Amino acid sequence: MLTKRIIPCLDIKDGRTVKGVNFVDIRDAGDPVELGAAYAAQGADELVFLDISATNEKRKTFAALVKEIATYVNIPFTVGGGITCLADVAPLLEAGADKVSINSAAVKNPDLIDELAKAFGSQFVALAIDARKVDNQWIVHTHGGSNPSGKKLFSWAKEGQSRGAGEILFTSMDHDGTKKGFAIDPLAKLHELLDIPVIASGGAGSMQHFLEAFVLGKADAALAASLFHFGELTISDLKKYLQTNGVPVRV
Repeated sequence: MLTKRIIPCLDIKDGRTVKGVNFVDIRDAGDPVELGAAYAAQGADELVFLDISATNEKRKTFAALVKEIATYVNIPFTVGGGITCLADVAPLLEAGADKVSINSAAVKNPDLIDELAKAFGSQFVALAIDARKVDNQWIVHTHGGSNPSGKKLFSWAKEGQSRGAGEILFTSMDHDGTKKGFAIDPLAKLHELLDIPVIASGGAGSMQHFLEAFVLGKADAALAASLFHFGELTISDLKKYLQTNGVPVRV
């Protein structure tokens, strides 16, 4: 059985790690280089770096900061934010990224998924989907969650897979930062619909929430930010808990 992955996420704004609730009320969470190094040492399976203001500010991801973080981590490193075309990727690869995460640009131009998968392989492409429930439908939002796109979560995830995305990073905007648990029902439905891994994001507040994401939501990986950033939970303790409860993890 494949091991489940625990992934800390560094949301970056102005060179600092930040965290909000429901994509607003952003507060500082520390130095991204120090946090990245600490998570690698704690046993994180991967690290995600998201430049959350790059798209809205119409600029590219800070490759220099990516390079600095990559110097201190020896685990797979996914980078996202402001990637709009094939040419944006080479500087990030050179800086040390192992995968890229695309979101708003893929919604605007779905062919970008095909282009990246063809150029670098599906395993290199993570399709990030930010969605919230609107009139009982999970609607995809772009530009840091500020713009409803009209696309629906499940059909967009299936299209992403068919175009070559290697995994789906699903963030429930309704659960993000609330620490009330992951969005279990849509996670389980994504698992049923897709053949590629699904990463759960948004809502982690306890070790039990991770267990629920893996057992009930059938997620392949779970991502969290504030829970780790503010020292409420260590990755090593979380993995011991999951292992004790029958979830296969790398220790």
